[in-house]
Amino acid sequence: MTLHAAFVLPSLAGGGAERVMLQLLAGIDRSRFSSTLILLSADGPLADIPLDDVPFVDLATPRLRNALRALVRAIRKRRPHAVVSTLGHVNIALLASRRLLPRGTRIVVREANLPSLSLANGPRPRLMRWLYRRYYPRADAVICTSKLMIEEMKRDFGVSPGRLHLLVNPIDSPALRGAAASAPERPESGVRFVAAGRLTHQKGFDRLIELFADPSLEGRLTIFGEGPARPHLQKICAGLGLGARVLLPGFENNPWPNYAAADAFLLPSRWEGMPNAALEALACGTPVIASPESGAIAEIAAAAPRGAVTVAPWGEKFVAAMKNVTPEDRERLGPSLLPPGHEPAAVARRFEEIVLNLG
Repeated sequence: MTLHAAFVLPSLAGGGAERVMLQLLAGIDRSRFSSTLILLSADGPLADIPLDDVPFVDLATPRLRNALRALVRAIRKRRPHAVVSTLGHVNIALLASRRLLPRGTRIVVREANLPSLSLANGPRPRLMRWLYRRYYPRADAVICTSKLMIEEMKRDFGVSPGRLHLLVNPIDSPALRGAAASAPERPESGVRFVAAGRLTHQKGFDRLIELFADPSLEGRLTIFGEGPARPHLQKICAGLGLGARVLLPGFENNPWPNYAAADAFLLPSRWEGMPNAALEALACGTPVIASPESGAIAEIAAAAPRGAVTVAPWGEKFVAAMKNVTPEDRERLGPSLLPPGHEPAAVARRFEEIVLNLG
């Protein structure tokens, strides 16, 4: 007998949370689970990821407040054993609507960002903290991406330890390294930096670009991604005259050759959970320089090879870390710097056990 799981996403945006959910959905054992993907909107750059054997429902209503009734109807129609969600506002909406769902439906929420930072920097921080304290303890399982996040869930939101589960992000290192093997030629001499993520305030690309106004900081920066902050970032580049040194090429389906060709991957985030793009850069053999606010980055640094991850406070120390990077012409792909434990099959099996043990 297979159990049915409904995965819920607002869209197919190119963020790490969406990628993780799609990888879990692709990797779970079809002999143990059947699945449905419910989308508030099917738009987004990840729409071309092949999940041919997974039916999906497009509610075609991007705003959650307008889509919630249709979302509940879609869940009631399919009567899943478990509903799985990963973004805070959707998690809370599902938990608050539990009594409208079929009796016995389990709710599994995955927290994508470290709450102490994400809630403080998001809209209505007091209200959101109250909602987390009220509803997260009611989840049947809360999936956390780091030990630090587990401690916050217990301490700040009263989630029972028995409902908290550590699940790292799946990274298909062999596939990434295969795609990165044909690294692009370096367009010019000098240090080559790369960054990637949704172009939003959270990711800190605005403050990263501003660092390049320092004439003593050499090198060129390419930021892969798309998002609402693009006009603001372009304005900063134009105002500082950085058009030739800072590039914003947009979302890239295959950024890994660029990761592999870079001398360092930069993570200037104001808050994170488990930074997926940084893990992918490490898998490509590229060292990472990160802000301390970047979620579980300290745990990644402790588990990675020595020197693979530099955690530097924002400002002079972050700049100093960047200045320590030297250009390197790589004829071959460097060895992976990714810590063990991120293999997609292993992560999928761990996720399956979490759901199966809900009872």
